[in-house]
Amino acid sequence: MKNHILLIILIFPALALFAQKERKFVREGNQLYELGLKDTAKLDTITFGKAEVAYRRALEIKPEDHQWQFNLADALYKQKKADESAKEFENIAEKTALPVDKAKAFHNMGNSFLVQKKLDESIATYKKALRMVPNDPETKYNLAYAMKMKKEDEKKKQQDKDKNKDQDKDKDKNKDQNKDQNKDQNKDQQKQNQDQNKKQQKDQQQQPQQNKISKQNAEQMLQALENDEKQTQEKVKKFQALKAEKRNVEKNW
Repeated sequence: MKNHILLIILIFPALALFAQKERKFVREGNQLYELGLKDTAKLDTITFGKAEVAYRRALEIKPEDHQWQFNLADALYKQKKADESAKEFENIAEKTALPVDKAKAFHNMGNSFLVQKKLDESIATYKKALRMVPNDPETKYNLAYAMKMKKEDEKKKQQDKDKNKDQDKDKDKNKDQNKDQNKDQNKDQQKQNQDQNKKQQKDQQQQPQQNKISKQNAEQMLQALENDEKQTQEKVKKFQALKAEKRNVEKNW
């Protein structure tokens, strides 16, 4: 019995020491978190990172403390580690039994999805939070904002889709115009080729006719030459006959 009593006496100081360290890390984390919130002009991710380290040290001592887990998830969110913070808030929502705590976890989980523009996930998570606490004004506002963003996003996507359709129509129209233009050019080219071929055929048909006419002219010229030669020969014969008669008339002295 004495041994058990002694053991209990020895354990209590150790638990107290761990509790002191846990509170020390939590206080340190809270101070750093508050310090990071002071500068509203910019997001002090370095200070929130130090707060994250302090909260993780506290959770090493007391892993199941939902409050420290919540603070850790907030510190991650402030560092723009939205994906990690969403996982932490989801873990808290699964483990905690109180509807109010679940609602807070879902609310912040929805915020983590919203900054990542995961609109469907954020809307679904805000609705889970409202099922826990139906009249929470902040969750209602964030849900309405997420739904508005989704509507605008869908509108923009539809506009882009319509714009792409119009561009496709313009491309098709240009293709048709180019096709018609090429078709007209081909027709003109074919007509020119046909006209040129007809002209060549006509020239080829006229060339033998021209050659034939030239041949006729040559034959006519040859006939004329032959006629001239006959006349010349007749003149020569007549001249020779007259000369012979003259010789016969003359007397020899």
